[in-house]
Amino acid sequence: MPRLGTVQQKIPCAFTTELREEPATKRPNQSYRVLANGELSLKALAANIHQGVATEKVDGTCCYVTNYKGSPYLWARLDRKPTKQSEKRFRKFQLSRSSTEFTWNIDSDFRVVPDTWIPAHEVAQSQGRPQPDENGHIPGWIPVEKGSKQYCWHLSAVNYETGSALVLRPSSGKQILEITVIPLMELLEQTLELIGTHINGNPYGLGSKKQPLHLLVSHGSLQIENPPPLDLMDLVAWFEESEEAKVEGIVWHCANGVLVKLHRHHLGLEWPLLWPFLATRPLSINVDLTKFTWDFEANSSFVALARLHGKQFDRVKDISWEDTES
Repeated sequence: MPRLGTVQQKIPCAFTTELREEPATKRPNQSYRVLANGELSLKALAANIHQGVATEKVDGTCCYVTNYKGSPYLWARLDRKPTKQSEKRFRKFQLSRSSTEFTWNIDSDFRVVPDTWIPAHEVAQSQGRPQPDENGHIPGWIPVEKGSKQYCWHLSAVNYETGSALVLRPSSGKQILEITVIPLMELLEQTLELIGTHINGNPYGLGSKKQPLHLLVSHGSLQIENPPPLDLMDLVAWFEESEEAKVEGIVWHCANGVLVKLHRHHLGLEWPLLWPFLATRPLSINVDLTKFTWDFEANSSFVALARLHGKQFDRVKDISWEDTES
């Protein structure tokens, strides 16, 4: 199995896709849809997807852990995107299905990014400059610095003074999940998904307005126990009928490090769902702060979860905060 959290740019669909000039269901302002057809993509076949490890695609915002100012830091996903005018020109080109190649002007066609921005691994380079992918984006990262208002929910899942992070991961039992604290150093060079109260409409029902909760989930950590065959009709049936299939999608981790995905929207299926699989799994809280000499802020998620240390819940969505009030 490839190393979990392999850093790479935007993950391609496992199947070949086609653009349809109709409103998207995933992005309200998108005037086109990307739908899978019945053929596996050449990239998926070249990566031997049939031997790949099927994992749950988690609905959050992508993050990355790498060093910044000499310490492990959480980085937020920030793609360098085209300006509105160049985006419109690019989408018109895509829908034209022209056999010619679209030409970008990196200096004028893309929005400005902060000086601390870095491109994601495997982004194509030309003359030392990162190039856009087939979607017209240049995937990248920006460090989540202390005091950031824009990334305050990212910050709620980490503590730089102790170098630690709040993580949701499988426990010793395959079906049981746990919320725990681990060193950021253990997540170095991994990508993760930030999920929670204020992320993507909170499809998993984590936290509340009074007690927001945001957690990091390492990519590839939630393996699918009984994945369906790699046939489009079998996959549609699986997504519609299996409890384990109440997920945003599947990401296959292939032995050569390549990742490929299949989103529900690639099949014209609905997301989010009322009761996604992750929200219904049993959960234990393993957040012991006594090993730290640092005093965490009293209103932090670390402290709130520490008051629930040792407790178990039948479902992730059922975390009760009644015992966290001081």
